[in-house]
This record gives sequence, C-alpha cells and structure tokens, in this order.
Amino acid sequence: MGYIHCCGGLRKTRSFRLSPQDDFVLCELDYLNKCPVCGHTAVQLTRIDKDNNISTIRKTNSKALKFFSKLKDKILYEEKTFNNLNTFSGRFYLYYNEYGVRKRCYSNLKNLKLGLKTLI
Repeated sequence: MGYIHCCGGLRKTRSFRLSPQDDFVLCELDYLNKCPVCGHTAVQLTRIDKDNNISTIRKTNSKALKFFSKLKDKILYEEKTFNNLNTFSGRFYLYYNEYGVRKRCYSNLKNLKLGLKTLI
C-alpha cells in the first residue's frame, strides 16, 4: 500500500504496478480516491530508470481521473498488503497491579511459607 502526501499528512492509497516503458525499470501508480481533509482526488506515477533516477508525475482532481483512465490498460496488478498481526496476547506479564504493589501468585507453591516450621 502506497502513500501520497496531501494536506500536511501521508494518506493511504491504492498502489498499482505498471508495465515499464522506454528505459524504466519500475513503474508504480498510487491512486487516492478522496483526501479526507480536502476531498481532492490524487494520482502519482513514480518511475525508476536504469541509473536509479526517480521521476514522479502528480495530478489532482479531473486531470487525475483522465490520467488514471489513460494508464488503466497498462496496469499489471494491484499491490495488496495483508495485516498479519496476531490478535491473541503475547507472553508478557506485568508483575505489578495498578497501585504499584507486586502481585502475588498463589499457584507457585515454592513461594508459600504457610506450612514451614521455623526453629526458634
């Protein structure tokens, strides 16, 4: 998933990989349907040539829609990212409660001192 800088922030976009033309190695198209702040449509084409020079072309609003429709037939595939975050909890355990007092674990019988005889 790509990002376009719009209205002072990075906005998530749909990313498309294009077939490279001329002397370019990589062509990528980022499409922002609607900016949540200003409501503009933005399209950015990023190309990398054989000498690792980067060129970008950015269009907004009606020019962006025309530019996107013009490049639509050159799209190879859409890049999709999957969120592989596990929703279950990890193995971290906090040994203090909300008052800063150390929690006591009664399942650990080694720490219990109830049945011990002391020699006095």
